[in-house]
Amino acid sequence: MTTVYEFELPKGYVDSTGAVHRRGKMRLATAGDEISATRDPRVLSNPSYLTIVVLASVITELEGVEAIVPNIIERFFTADLAFLQDMYQRINNIEPPTMTVVCPDCGKVFEAPINFTQEG
Repeated sequence: MTTVYEFELPKGYVDSTGAVHRRGKMRLATAGDEISATRDPRVLSNPSYLTIVVLASVITELEGVEAIVPNIIERFFTADLAFLQDMYQRINNIEPPTMTVVCPDCGKVFEAPINFTQEG
């Protein structure tokens, strides 16, 4: 089973010296990664910061960068952040739950997403 995946950022992280870092590795997330991220004070005051904290814990390597911490992730270009969020979802097989339903009008059978957070 593969637990660590290599990546190459589309733009790259530019450090304080102007060096660009593109290649890195991301490991599969654990329940502990997500639980501890939700307890982070920055996430408690700003829930959108959750992505930053989680990515900082699962990115194990970025060429030439000594330690991956949230303030490094904050400085990524938005294209790189979107790339990493997509990669995180793909390698952790995060897909919305679905159920097979039948259209009452035409009888067509299809998969529909289940939204547990919305009433109705």
